[in-house]
Amino acid sequence: MCDKDSHMDDKPYVCEECGHKFARRGTLKTHMRSHTGEKPFECEECGHKFTQRGHLKTHMRSHTGEKPFECEECGLKFTEGGTLKRHMRSHTGEKPFECEECGNKFARRGYLNIHMRSHTGEKPFECEE
Repeated sequence: MCDKDSHMDDKPYVCEECGHKFARRGTLKTHMRSHTGEKPFECEECGHKFTQRGHLKTHMRSHTGEKPFECEECGLKFTEGGTLKRHMRSHTGEKPFECEECGNKFARRGYLNIHMRSHTGEKPFECEE
């Protein structure tokens, strides 16, 4: 049986800036960069800077052309796992983003955001002619 109190300290590291909680000290340290703006990882090719080593590693693929994530359905390759996951929806038909107003479903969050304008009446683009 699980003792609820034993999980009270699952995230003992608290950001003093925003109150967000973390399970590991290192994760809090990385998070703090979102407040300080520190970007200690720099691309030697183009000088672009990153808050996390993993983001630099992913960025380096833009220079090397490496695409380690391959779709088993059609063979397309991607630089990031998340992009492959999003691509897979074109094969599965999955639409995980649902409009709370009308129930329409979308494969991408961005498509849902655009759709929401039909409910709010927002028109963010203006003709300059």
